[in-house]
Amino acid sequence: MNPRSIKRLEDAAEACAKIGAFTRDHSLEQFLDSDLLRSAVERQLEIIGEAFGIASKEDTSVDELIPELPRIVALRNRLIHGYDSVDPELVWDLARHKVPSLMEQLKTVLKDH
Repeated sequence: MNPRSIKRLEDAAEACAKIGAFTRDHSLEQFLDSDLLRSAVERQLEIIGEAFGIASKEDTSVDELIPELPRIVALRNRLIHGYDSVDPELVWDLARHKVPSLMEQLKTVLKDH
């Protein structure tokens, strides 16, 4: 994997860590009541999707390393272009249940490169 793609994956890992920090001490209800918290989490999801999209274009091996890459990029596009139809409960579920496993996956990929 080329150094630029590695940097993109590091950016995605950092965004995952931020999501974890942002949501760690909050409930779904607090998330739904906080425009600031929802915006912060959505922004980090956008960064993850953008980083993966660019890394994939720079190095096609990234697609094999991150099986969910197309869905993550699609989420980024939905957050950006379909912002008015984003379900905040789905965002919460992703932040609390999918992002931690993605972080572990990124740690493994980055450790090997």
